[in-house]
Amino acid sequence: MGSNHHHRTSDHKQDVNGAQSSYSAAQRGAVAKRTTLVSVVVNIVLSTLQIAVGFFARSQALIADGIHSLSDLLSDFVVLIANHHSQKDPDEDHPYGHQRFETAASLIIGLALISVGLGMVWFSVERIMNPDDIPDVAPIALGIAILTLFTKEGLFRYMLSAAKRVKSSMLVANAWHARSDAASSLVVAIGILGHLLGYKILDPIAALIVGLMIARMGWRFGSDAFNDLMDRGIDEKELQEITQTLNETPGVLGVHDIRTRKMGDMVLVDAHVEVDRTLTVEQGHDIVVAARDSVMRRHRVLDLMAHVDPVDAPKPGQP
Repeated sequence: MGSNHHHRTSDHKQDVNGAQSSYSAAQRGAVAKRTTLVSVVVNIVLSTLQIAVGFFARSQALIADGIHSLSDLLSDFVVLIANHHSQKDPDEDHPYGHQRFETAASLIIGLALISVGLGMVWFSVERIMNPDDIPDVAPIALGIAILTLFTKEGLFRYMLSAAKRVKSSMLVANAWHARSDAASSLVVAIGILGHLLGYKILDPIAALIVGLMIARMGWRFGSDAFNDLMDRGIDEKELQEITQTLNETPGVLGVHDIRTRKMGDMVLVDAHVEVDRTLTVEQGHDIVVAARDSVMRRHRVLDLMAHVDPVDAPKPGQP
């Protein structure tokens, strides 16, 4: 026996600490759109400033950082497109909805981070092998690098706060992409400062370290998104919370064989729910419907399919 309400989406999500949140899909979409548009504007201004000043100050590191900022624009547009598609209603081809557009976007952002990180590594190795080719840099480049560093760090904190508030893995990935740019700007600032002090080799060495950090970050996001696309289940803590909600439903005598799989930032659940075997089919069905509705109110569950298992009710005095 199953519950076939595929088209109902819970408006109640959990925040990152597992507490109940009241953000609807529309509200989450609005937050994603607003934070991403802020990121787009910041990246356009910064990348233009970095590249222009980089050419004027003859700083290859600042130019490279400006190009790195432009890579954020690609991820921002991916997020906007994914956010639009993930809010579409279920249709004949996608009966469970389109939430996995967010997961796919996280995968693309992860791959972009890997690409940028490896590109920085390659560029840094070339500089280390040919230190005499590094041109003299004008001091103004250091000021722009510091300005970029603080701006990108502020953007990261703003985006991460919004992502945690609505519990969106896609927005978390994009926020950490902004942090990778802040790290890159820190390297550029250190490199330019070292250059001005006469230690030119500091620039490519620092860029090499951060390039590896960015690539590692991209691998983590990409692998997580890939596993989610392969129907990875939720963690044990969240699974226990859903199990507890089912067991607390009046009439439920036990729950077993619970399986979960992620659908974007939502979860699909299959469960065997035990009820008193002496009840009518209608009574058993009503208990399961009540259990399902309770789970969808309290957890980020998109749908719960329940199989009713008739069992002997405990006798008076039994636990």
